[in-house]
Amino acid sequence: MIYGFILINKIFSANTKFEEKEVFVHVPTDATYNDVKKILEPYIKNYSDFEMVAEKRSYPENVKSGRFLLKKDMNNIDLVRAMRSNVPVKLAFNNQERLENFAGRVGSEIEADSLSLMKAIKDSTFLKANGFNEENVFAMFIPNTYEIYWNTSAVKFRDKMIKEYNNFWTQERINKAEKEGLTPVQASILASIVHKESVKRDERPRIAGVYLNRLRLGMPLQADPTVIYALKLKDNDFDQVIKRVLYNDLLMKSPYNTYVNVGLPPGPIAMPDITALEAVLNPEKHDYIYFCASIDRFGYHEFASTYEQHTVNAKKYSAWIASKGVTR
Repeated sequence: MIYGFILINKIFSANTKFEEKEVFVHVPTDATYNDVKKILEPYIKNYSDFEMVAEKRSYPENVKSGRFLLKKDMNNIDLVRAMRSNVPVKLAFNNQERLENFAGRVGSEIEADSLSLMKAIKDSTFLKANGFNEENVFAMFIPNTYEIYWNTSAVKFRDKMIKEYNNFWTQERINKAEKEGLTPVQASILASIVHKESVKRDERPRIAGVYLNRLRLGMPLQADPTVIYALKLKDNDFDQVIKRVLYNDLLMKSPYNTYVNVGLPPGPIAMPDITALEAVLNPEKHDYIYFCASIDRFGYHEFASTYEQHTVNAKKYSAWIASKGVTR
């Protein structure tokens, strides 16, 4: 009777030693029970009691890798159950400037590290099969919040992302892109420029319309964000802040410099969000071919159909920014 009471006490008594309401523990792929023991010991008050229940429930022979949620005051049965329930990560991403930053962002949230992610994404067989190359594959990633298991491999993550990309690019969206003379990848590249040009979502369709007008006319896009990207790429420093593009910058040789090259750059200059993508697919129809930052409506732009009007707008902006002492 006493033994039975002791046994029940071992099974059903609270057996955690952390003060937080809950903690997550991560068990790597191919981990053994001894590995799990080292992972769990800091969180479990009496490990021998946990081990007794774990053995009764055949956990040592059936270790699972993944991300597991432990709650304060769990008993041993609850702890074993918790270690069998892989909890997915809610992975959200946007505003990444290049593939390397993106891989680092994802690698901080799942087991696969940035190097393995880069290798999987840039795999030549994968790129060829899906119509990408190393410069434009960044267009594959659609910003959103995704549920992904922590122990997802780099290849499985990549395969999930191409599936999400194909789900986004419905026939309706493909048709809209084709109407503007663009492929889905080209639409994403243009959307990345629109995304960088304005944070004002209501203005993005108008900006997209300007760039599409320029493409149809065979004009250079002359987009400052592409020059800024080229400068950062040349310096291999994407942390630097460049608020002002100088005349000499416009002359630099780079496939991303849309002042010296006609057409789209070879790849996205950032990860465009959905509103920027939709702006390109649903652009405002107008005859504007110029725009510059407004000094009266912060964050917005002034648009013009003629170079003369644009020159007036541009001089106002240049004088204003000079008065603020911004040199770079």
